[in-house]
Amino acid sequence: MSEDQTVPCCATTRAAACGDPGAATGVVAAGASCCGPSDASVTDDDTVAAQTVGVAGQAGRVDGPHPVVVIGAGPVGLAAAAHLHERGLPFTVLEAGPSAGAAVAEWGHVRLFSPWRYNIDHAARRLLEAAGWAAPDPETLPTGADLVEAYLRPLATLPQLAPHVRYDAPVTAIGRVGVDRVTTAGRENTPFVVRLATGQDVLASAVIDASGTWRTPNVLGATGLPAHGETDPQTAMLIEGALPDVLGADRDRFAGRHTVVVGAGHSAANTLLALAELAEQEPGTTITWGTRGGSIDRALGGGDADALPGRGALGTGIKLLVDSGRVQLVTGFAVHTVAAAGRHAELTAADGRILTADRIIAATGFRPDHTIAAELRLDLDPVLGCTRTLAPLIDPNEHSCGTVRPHGVDELTQPESGYFAVGMKSYGRAPTFLMATGYEQVRSITAAFAGDWTAAHDVQLDLPETGVCSATRGYAAMLDDAAARYGLAPDTPGQLISAALRHLPLAGTVAAATRAAAAELGLDPDVALQLAALAGDQFDTVDQDPAGDGRPRAELGLVTVSSGGGCCG
Repeated sequence: MSEDQTVPCCATTRAAACGDPGAATGVVAAGASCCGPSDASVTDDDTVAAQTVGVAGQAGRVDGPHPVVVIGAGPVGLAAAAHLHERGLPFTVLEAGPSAGAAVAEWGHVRLFSPWRYNIDHAARRLLEAAGWAAPDPETLPTGADLVEAYLRPLATLPQLAPHVRYDAPVTAIGRVGVDRVTTAGRENTPFVVRLATGQDVLASAVIDASGTWRTPNVLGATGLPAHGETDPQTAMLIEGALPDVLGADRDRFAGRHTVVVGAGHSAANTLLALAELAEQEPGTTITWGTRGGSIDRALGGGDADALPGRGALGTGIKLLVDSGRVQLVTGFAVHTVAAAGRHAELTAADGRILTADRIIAATGFRPDHTIAAELRLDLDPVLGCTRTLAPLIDPNEHSCGTVRPHGVDELTQPESGYFAVGMKSYGRAPTFLMATGYEQVRSITAAFAGDWTAAHDVQLDLPETGVCSATRGYAAMLDDAAARYGLAPDTPGQLISAALRHLPLAGTVAAATRAAAAELGLDPDVALQLAALAGDQFDTVDQDPAGDGRPRAELGLVTVSSGGGCCG
């Protein structure tokens, strides 16, 4: 309901909003919420059956006294709230954390690979700008912390949204009032019941699940099952999730210690680069990188085996860390067992090899958790865990995040009418998600809830493949950050790369060329290698040896990296 719409809290309106079926007509369209956006739909178990029907029927339109419940107050969840507000539909947002963007804040030190212009939902922008909000520079790449402080929190505190957002409200289950998954008769006209960890039940006309996948990372075990011993409490204390703040809040856990990073995507690459920088600052810091693939090229992508278009050119930088000896690479390491050995951890591969570490970082990606929807009728793709219609559109073997075409209500519809998983969760195990794609998902779905099928079917997205989820731009920004931390002039990295490219024909390898360039410019060679690793993609601009002898880039140690998850936050 817009600010200038006023619905008097008269007996008829209150009755419609709080459970009188005879008074319900037209109230939802007017956005009536006299009974309060949350408490009106919270009920004890013994009163659930007395609530009236008003749900998303087979045609999709939301009707009746209950709000649309949005699970999660992250970027896509708050975008859904903004679109629901614009459509005049009542809504309640349930956020498990203490504030908007709580999960994003946990990787706040990480820089996104997409600039601000692709990270702000259109409906959210309209609400913010009407309140006097000044948008960030559209071409700047924000960190996760920037996203929270400059966008999500200002959005969540707007008077149009704030009263409808509940914090510290984790959802434990979703069902239908009075029926289980087996019951068919009248199912689509029965309200949803969303159960909270407190035991409260929130009734809903429809559910938009934007809870994401951050809390459900993939395991270390190569089979997809936890490695033997992985969940033992003593061992688990030595295992970190993806993207720890190595150079900031988590620094003491890694400084002067040996860390094994398991994984081969952007999360692993981010962490390896940060650990390499930490190693320059903290003596005794050592790094091992374990990958399941049998060679670095296959682990990172590239060459004839690479069928994924639009991969980010990061592999050269990571390979530079390996070639220079700053990172020990162990390929073909399929983790079978993890065990605590005193204050250390031992990882044992399926072939019997053992790695010993002080800390383990599991940068192995994420998966959706559909257990809260166990009493709903879901038809999931057996490979990715998303809807079957969406699966071929986002298959990471065929697509990068910049090549996924726009999609909405049609591709996300489940047999359970009125339930939609959106955002990162909608992609299942595919790592190709882009925030702008999630924004278009919820725009389409909320249009369907309002009965505007023309808008719901008209899914559009301006996603040029370059510059949207570009690893090149992302690591260029990280390069600037690193130069500042080392106290170097802003133009130093550019001078270093130019000099290294001049030396490359005679040096033969990027590492040797970088050391020669460092000597020429008077830079510490280890610092120069760190900067060159962050700028590694710039060496990929030469398809063959600049000396002209026809050597392919593989002989120069140049590879490219897969998108691996999280390319766009």
